[in-house]
Amino acid sequence: MLPAKGPVSPFSPRWLRDALAGAIQGLTMTGDRTRAALGDTKRIVVKIGSRALCAEGGRYAQVAEQLATQVRAGRKVVLVSSGAVAVGRERLELAERPKKIAILQAAAATGQSLLMRAYEDAFEARGIHVAQVLLTHDAVSDRDRYLHARRAIDELLKLGVVPIINENDTVSIDELRFGDNDQLAAMVCTLIGADLLVMLSDVEGVLDDRNRRISLVQDVDEIERFIRPPEDDVGLGGMQSKVEAARRATLHGLPVAIGPAASEDFLDRLVRGEDVGTLLLPHGSPLPSRKHWIMYTLKPQGRIVVDEGACRALAQRNSSLLPAGVVSVTGTFNVGDAVSIVSEAGVEVARGLARYDAADVERLAGGHTQQIAERVGNHLGDEIVHRDDIVLTKKSG
Repeated sequence: MLPAKGPVSPFSPRWLRDALAGAIQGLTMTGDRTRAALGDTKRIVVKIGSRALCAEGGRYAQVAEQLATQVRAGRKVVLVSSGAVAVGRERLELAERPKKIAILQAAAATGQSLLMRAYEDAFEARGIHVAQVLLTHDAVSDRDRYLHARRAIDELLKLGVVPIINENDTVSIDELRFGDNDQLAAMVCTLIGADLLVMLSDVEGVLDDRNRRISLVQDVDEIERFIRPPEDDVGLGGMQSKVEAARRATLHGLPVAIGPAASEDFLDRLVRGEDVGTLLLPHGSPLPSRKHWIMYTLKPQGRIVVDEGACRALAQRNSSLLPAGVVSVTGTFNVGDAVSIVSEAGVEVARGLARYDAADVERLAGGHTQQIAERVGNHLGDEIVHRDDIVLTKKSG
């Protein structure tokens, strides 16, 4: 178990606060009391990647059995599953993962129906219905569409259906180039109000430099030095991506477990409090849902460079960004778009939602608030980015 860092968040669920308080006061090396509290979870997001899913001829039955056990126990479960490109690649007899976007899209289109057929057969044998939910980034970056998606998934869960979520790789060019389902899983946790994220891997958990499983982690930063790159091209991500997704989830107040997909009962043993996998605990005060959405769901459309005084005001006084602190602008963004706020040294200080477009921010740079209407012909507020729409970057220095 790695040492505790920081106080227990007052915003965490009560069961989690109690468990974390015990952990910080000093538990056994297995973190027994902390793990025992996982039995109170109500909504679980389970993510499995291509490498873990496609091993041993496909682990669909194993995954279905584990999730079915949780459904029968009264929990709501959402599955985020990769595999469409890997399955399609095998069907199309492609020797390696395609590098051309069009061929990746073709593999995804071919594989997605095969993937769902395998899942439908596996879950049907256990008396559970599944539903395919394909998401693109704009479905979660647009607030109205985000809420519609949440309501639809809520209804599926009420009906006892297991939603199986994947990126819509056939049309999501940007996701194919840069995204992966580990990050999507963390976003889905926020989307559905989950209280546990489980990431199934091809190893027994996060391993230290002697290949020993790390049982309990208080701070994600403590394990970054142990991360190894993936050894094949079956899927995207690897452990680095899982740890980054875990960071997002723990900053939203969720515990995250990483464990072996090869185990037939890992999930059941986890929620029964056994010492399996690696459990990463929430760290610090979780971001409110809206600020978590700004920070981890929206993609910055441009950069606003600010001076040293503005950096201090943002970081130390929770201030809004005013025209006087702006030095320059790069990129093209519109009113309401996410932007990255960076120092003159190029270090990201925060992210936020712009109240003026890029051209107007350029005109307002270095000016006073009373000059706004004169410089741009309208007045949408004194702030370039209001403090309610600003989220400080975790590593800003």
